[in-house]
Order: sequence, then C-alpha cells, then structure tokens
Amino acid sequence: MLRIVLVLALLLTQPALARTLIRDAEIEHALRQVAQPIFQQAGLPASVRIYVIEDDSLNAFVANARAIFLHSGLILRLDSSDELQAVIAHEAAHIVNGHLTRRPAAIRDASTAARLGLILSAAAAAAGGAEAGFGVAAGTSAAARRSLFAHTRAEEASADQSALRWMAAAGTDPKATLAVLELIEGQEFLSAGRQDPYAQSHPLTRDRIRAVEAFAASVTPRARDRSAVEYWYGRAAMKLRAFTRPPGRTLRALQGDNSEFAVLGRAIAYHRRADLSRALSGIDALIAARPSDAYYHELRGQFLLEGRRPAEAARAYARAAQLAPREALIQAGLGRALLAAGQDAEALRVLIAARGQDPSDPSMLRDLATAHARAGQQGLATVAAAERAAATGRLDDAKTLAERAVGLLPRGSGGWLRAQDVLAVAEARR
Repeated sequence: MLRIVLVLALLLTQPALARTLIRDAEIEHALRQVAQPIFQQAGLPASVRIYVIEDDSLNAFVANARAIFLHSGLILRLDSSDELQAVIAHEAAHIVNGHLTRRPAAIRDASTAARLGLILSAAAAAAGGAEAGFGVAAGTSAAARRSLFAHTRAEEASADQSALRWMAAAGTDPKATLAVLELIEGQEFLSAGRQDPYAQSHPLTRDRIRAVEAFAASVTPRARDRSAVEYWYGRAAMKLRAFTRPPGRTLRALQGDNSEFAVLGRAIAYHRRADLSRALSGIDALIAARPSDAYYHELRGQFLLEGRRPAEAARAYARAAQLAPREALIQAGLGRALLAAGQDAEALRVLIAARGQDPSDPSMLRDLATAHARAGQQGLATVAAAERAAATGRLDDAKTLAERAVGLLPRGSGGWLRAQDVLAVAEARR
C-alpha cells in the first residue's frame, strides 16, 4: 500500500514544509530488483535498503551503511534502468569505499535508532537541510547541515571508478553515468538556492566527466539478461508517477496505450479520482494476467479499503500476504483492513507479526496501538504509540508515552523492555 509517512515536523529554514518518505512494498521490491546486480558486484548484502523520499528535486544519498535514499524527482527524471543503476552504484560506492567514516557519530551509530526507524529522520535532514526529529543537525548552520552529507571531489572520483566497474560487470551500460551527470551539469554555476541537492552534495567537475567518458569508451558491459531489471524499473516508475502526478495528466499521457504499465497507471489514476469501478476493472485485468503477483493483489486491497469496502479489502490483502509472506508492508496493510472490517483479534495477530518483520513503520505502529487498545491491552497499546512517536521523531511524546507504558507493564516483560528502548533512545537523542 502506498503510504506517505511524515518523518519530519519542521524545516529550519522553511517552517511550512515537511519531508515525506514513500513506503510501498511494490516500489521497494522493484528497487531491490534493480539494485541486486550492482549490490552483488559491490559485495553489499541484500539487507541494504533503498527508500524513496517524495521530493521533485534531484537527489540521492546515503545516511549510513544500511540505506540508500532516492528522491522521487530523480527517479522520474531518469530515462532507463541503466541510469537508475548508475545512481545506485555511485551511492553504493560511497558505502563500500568508507566515505561515511568521516560522518558524525550521531549518523553512524544508529543501531538502536534504526530499530525504531529514527534513521529515517536523519535521512530527512539530509534530504532537505532540516532538523531531524532526534536532533542530528540541530544548532548547525545551513551550510554545515549540507556538508553533513557532502562528498569531496576525491570521494566522487573514487565512487565513480568503483561504480563504473560494478556496472560493467553487472551488464549495465557505463555510459548511463554520463546521462546522469548531464542532468546536473551546469548546476555548479547556479546559486546554492537554485541548485538541486544532488549538485550540492556531489561536486561535478570537467575532470570527473572526462574520466567517466574515458572509462565508458574503454569497456563493453558483460552480456547479461536484463529483462527483470527493465521490467521492475518500468513498473516502479509508472506506479510512482501515477501516484504523484495529477490523475488527469496520467490519463492523457496513457490514452490509447494498452500495455501492462499503462493499465496500471490508469487504474491508479481512476482510484485517485474515486472511480472505484474503473480502478477495479484495471487491476482485475492485471491480476488475470499475473494471478500470482502479490503486489497487484495488494493494490486491489488498497483500492477497496480506501473505497470503504474493508471486508473485500481484507480478502485481497490476505491473498497478497499469502503470496508474499515476508513483505511486512503487505502484512501491515492486511492488519489495517482487518481492523476496518471489525476483525480485531485477527488484526492484532497480523500486526504483531508485521512489527516483528519491520518495527519502524509508523502506520503499522498506529494500527498496532489501536488493536492492542481494542483488546484491552493498554500497556502494549501505549508502548506501540511510544514507538510510533519515536519513529516519527517526536521524542518528547515518545518519552512521555514510554514512561506511561513502563508503569502499566510487568517489569521485565517484552513490552516493558521495548518501552525502555524508547526511553534510552529518547534520552540519548534529545
């Protein structure tokens, strides 16, 4: 289910704005498929995650060794899966080449924070030069906040060389890197306020471009089957575009196109226009063609749930969860649908399982708190609410709720220990 999760309450320089993180099982799965050949060549584990921030500007960055963040605007400006792999390879190189070691300990030492999703607030700071919920950049100047995630020219050259080698070995055209650089070429001549964030944190020089050109001209990518990479790139781009662009624009752009991705885009556009009949017609056609596709069943569940047909939504989500039992976001969607359908006991069971797979999803934690409360488990409801407050950077609220949970739960119990974790993080990050 496409959910835009608030991870930032206030920008220091622009109080009315906020940064949002797009959490969607299908898009995250697609990005994993695109990244996997690069990660394999780089020696990175599959546990490295790729997240999308809803922002029309061009940017990509790493906040620690476990996550790469891409702006939606960057993804939608790229023209091919090769170009997306070029961006991912470059950011992966910053991880592998140790460029994060000079970053502040507040970013690197995120083991406990990551469990509660607080690293997402750090990502928001990097994305917008903002004050993260747990104060990573608090008290610093705008220039200092930008430099927190900026790379030196030497680091950029090093990352380029590593990324180009991995791309060639993975069957990706290294020339795609040049296409990405062309997007930001000339930005260095603009004032800082007019530059895209990527140009500020990834310095572009003529020497750097010449080095990439020379490498791209000297190698031939290894022949590999790229059909899966191309498919998932196209599908993710269509879904992202259809959910973030005006529905009318989507429908006009896809008029007369009956390809799979066009049917997907139109179904989403009709859903956003509250035309449930046409939305279901489109998604049902996609399911008929790919009956074992968990993500199409999940999207059908989203359409039905937001169309106020929760019982049918729960059945669609249940099928999706059966097909993809390890997708925590799908499990969370099923739990939400079950709550809406009044199946509280089953919803609680599903949401507990979803939390076990991904404890940092704020929407799931909200629903888990509701499910515990309906079951009369006030202590566990309160600790889930505390975790949600922590995951969205509201540490004062998290501390208050965790202290309340400690008083409600048996000492040494699992819930009590979770509340202690929240208190420890809240105190450390204040």
